[in-house]
Amino acid sequence: MPSLDDLLHAAVQGVGGVERPGQVQMAHAVADAIAKDEHLLVQAGTGTGKSLAYLIPAVQHAMQEGRPAVVATATLALQAQIVDRDMPRLADALAPLLGRRPTYALVKGRRNYLCAHKLEGGFPDDDEGAFLSVGQVDQQASRLGAEVVRLREWAEVTESGDRDELVPGVSERAWRQVSVSAHECLGGKCPMVTECFVERSREAAKEVDVVVTNHSFMAIDSFEGRQMLPEHKVLIVDEAHELVDRVTSTVTDEITATMVSAAAKRAARLAESTDAVDDAGVFLQGVLDELPEGRLTGVPDALELALARVRDTTRQVQSELKPKPGEEADGNRQVARASIDEMYENSARILEQRELDVVWVNRDPRRGTVLRVAPMSVAMLLRDKVFGDRTVVMTSATLELGGTFDAVAGTLGLRGEGAPDWRGLDVGSPFDYPKQAIAYVAQHLPAPGRDGLAEQTLDEIEALIRAAGGRTLGLFSSMRAAREATEAMRERFSDMEGDIGFLCQGEDQITTLVRQFARDPQTCLFGTLTLWQGVDVPGSACQLVIIDRIPFPRPDDPLSSARSQAIARMGGNGFMAVSATHAALRLAQGAGRLIRRGDDRGVVAFLDSRMMTARYAGFLQRSLPPFWPTTDRERVLAALRRLDETAPEPVTVHEPALRGVAGAVAGTTMGDGAEHPRPEADARPVAPAPPPAAASRTAVTQGHSWTADADEELRDGVELGLTLEELAESLELPEDVVAARLRGLGLDASGAARMSFD
Repeated sequence: MPSLDDLLHAAVQGVGGVERPGQVQMAHAVADAIAKDEHLLVQAGTGTGKSLAYLIPAVQHAMQEGRPAVVATATLALQAQIVDRDMPRLADALAPLLGRRPTYALVKGRRNYLCAHKLEGGFPDDDEGAFLSVGQVDQQASRLGAEVVRLREWAEVTESGDRDELVPGVSERAWRQVSVSAHECLGGKCPMVTECFVERSREAAKEVDVVVTNHSFMAIDSFEGRQMLPEHKVLIVDEAHELVDRVTSTVTDEITATMVSAAAKRAARLAESTDAVDDAGVFLQGVLDELPEGRLTGVPDALELALARVRDTTRQVQSELKPKPGEEADGNRQVARASIDEMYENSARILEQRELDVVWVNRDPRRGTVLRVAPMSVAMLLRDKVFGDRTVVMTSATLELGGTFDAVAGTLGLRGEGAPDWRGLDVGSPFDYPKQAIAYVAQHLPAPGRDGLAEQTLDEIEALIRAAGGRTLGLFSSMRAAREATEAMRERFSDMEGDIGFLCQGEDQITTLVRQFARDPQTCLFGTLTLWQGVDVPGSACQLVIIDRIPFPRPDDPLSSARSQAIARMGGNGFMAVSATHAALRLAQGAGRLIRRGDDRGVVAFLDSRMMTARYAGFLQRSLPPFWPTTDRERVLAALRRLDETAPEPVTVHEPALRGVAGAVAGTTMGDGAEHPRPEADARPVAPAPPPAAASRTAVTQGHSWTADADEELRDGVELGLTLEELAESLELPEDVVAARLRGLGLDASGAARMSFD
């Protein structure tokens, strides 16, 4: 087996980059942790190239031990980056040294795949009349029907059944017509189990070196005994700062009167009578509507009675829905059972009043009154189920808060009596933050209030944007504030020459808005939480990040308040442990939107004077990248003007390229799905590797499947000098479909192959 340094060198050369000290340090730390069976928390700043730093030791481990390493991420963007860009290029670079090409697979939840049995009518329709055959649907009259027709046509050609392969996508309502949840699945009793896309993908994952999945799927697999992921001894969690929230969402349950009534309706055709369940739902509705919104410190008598009725009536129906011995698996029965089981389990859980469970009432504009229950802390769950019997590497650009890993380690179950051994490491960032960016606190502004943005704050936003010439990402603590600022700026800039424009989250899809922002330097984008963490816009399009206030959790947030109170009862500082830690993490993530590569320059402007004056200010400041700090307004405005005057053209942004689920993508994937060169090991943009000939999954272009063999035929035709018309005729496909695939592969039908550089 080649040494780690040899593999790293080959990989970096393969992506056209230069090794960085932080990347080398991280790769060795990950390899050491695996060798010593020691958990590792490693903070790696933007631009370190951390994907390569953990993927290479993961591949090395897998090939030595003969079993895969698992990589879990929080976002679809990073999963796509790993399977579409990082692993294909890494595999090509390492193959000569390892003697074979490292393999990889993406494993997702069941809802992400077509259900072969449902396609054949083995389950009831989610929407009456929507699941129709091609000849039954009037595509002009029914968007849903047209989408379902397209899905059925696609099902005839796809080899993976993975929703992400369908470009463009379909609505969630349409997708439900062809997929089932894990609870609805018939499992091994399904008559089409041998044709199941999910089972085939999971079986294939057992034979690969690296399995990529998401936090929630990994957590469910861990909590339920690892039945879905292949056996493994190494788990790498990227975007680890998100893990606690993702796991908490995974183990949060809810119940509404509508859910109870829907369960009764699904079971009505199979049970003698579900009237009692329906009546229990009506009774629950009346009780929930009388409860105040917010946390419940106990279960009121009326609610206890209502939940007991739901529990008892659904338990009776459960027994009626059990399949009889020798009875064939029935999709209708399974869907009804799953729905009834959920209502029984959720009502029973709330009635148990477990010590660590938090129960609260939420008013949802669409769904009405929702009763939710979640654990106050998942620390012990993570300690026992995630860290228990494997080596775990946690990595992120923001794990060290206030100068220490302790805060994050505590939420992961890595502190206190009985905690497993672990090591923390900060490998830094290749960026020269003090020279590249200014951290400006507008100390002269009034403290933020509850009555919206103060006039002085709006004046400050206007002055900063005028100096920057646009180029502004505005991160706000609420959608109300983001909309208020958007409307105010549109009015103030309405008669300005130069047309500085303003986009606001919610006006279009996030990916669309981010691409618009990245393309036009005179555009400003305002929004809330999604933008704090999910925007990756390098270059001159983003030279100013505005943060309106310290992002503390809402005082009435049920989980945060419960955690604070519990810590205070034990003699700790609940505010610092919960609210300040939450704010520090969000601030670090938000400020991190500014500097995305080595030549970026700009300002992060904090419009909250508490960043300087509050007793916790030092903790928050130590959690940020080490930007050059100032409160000098005029100096900041002058710096922004200079940056605007000397700004280069924005980084080129293209539409998201088509991809195969385990194949390559044209260009590199930006956090919002757009393409641009990312600083992976200081890499210059490089051409994507073609999908491996042995890839079992296909790329899909406008509903048409492309195998590796078809792509090779396309390349051969281009090298022979065939025109687009001739290629289309040879492949017996429409010209626009062939043209789209050519673009996806970076090929030109003019007779000479070319690779697409951004």
